Amino acid sequence: MSITKRKAREVVERARSYHHGDLRAELLRRAEETLSRAGVDGLSLRQLARDTGVSHAAPSRHFRDKQALLDALTIAGFERLGAGFEQAAGSGGDTAAFPARLRAMAHTYLRFAIDNPALLALMFARKNSSDPAIEEAAARAFTVPIEMVADAQAGGEVVPGEPRRICLSAVAALHGLAAILGSGLVAAEEADGLFDEMVGHMMDGLRPRR
Repeated sequence: MSITKRKAREVVERARSYHHGDLRAELLRRAEETLSRAGVDGLSLRQLARDTGVSHAAPSRHFRDKQALLDALTIAGFERLGAGFEQAAGSGGDTAAFPARLRAMAHTYLRFAIDNPALLALMFARKNSSDPAIEEAAARAFTVPIEMVADAQAGGEVVPGEPRRICLSAVAALHGLAAILGSGLVAAEEADGLFDEMVGHMMDGLRPRR
C-alpha cells in the first residue's frame, strides 16, 4: 500500500472512530500533547479541532470552553495517577512490607512527575477552576497511598497523624526531587541514589519514636 493510500485510509478510520464516540478521547490525547509541548497558553479549541481534523464546532460538543478542556485534562491526569498507585499497590501483594510499598508508591509518583511536568502543574493549579469533579478525582487518586499509611499506623509502623497530611508531605518532597532531576541540576546517573536516599529519609521520619 502506498503512503498516500495509507494516510487516506488512516483519515477514514479516524473519522469513523469519532462517529463511534472516540472524539473526546482523541481531543484529550492531542490536547495533552500540545500542553506538554506549548503549555496552557498554546492550547485552543480551534487549533485542537484543526489538529484533530474535525470541524471547528466539534470540540465544543465535548468541552464548552478552554477551561472545561483544562478541567477534563486535570481529571484524566488524576485518574491516570490513581491507576498507577493501584498498580504499584498490587505489584508487591498484600503481604509486602510497608517500606517496599512506600518505595513503590513513591517511585510511581516520581515517574509520573518527571514524565508529565506540564500536566502535573495543571493538576495542582486550582485557582482557575471550581469544578468539584477535580477535587473528587484528586481524592480518588490518593485513596490508595492514604489507606496504605493508615494501615501502617494501625500496625505501629508509622507515627500518629492525619494520613492525608503525611501523604502531602511525601508528595511535596517528591515534587522537589522531580524538579531537581528535570532541571538537569544533577546528573541522570545520580537519580536512583537520590531517590533511595529520599525514601530512606521518609522512612526515618515516619517510624514511631520509642
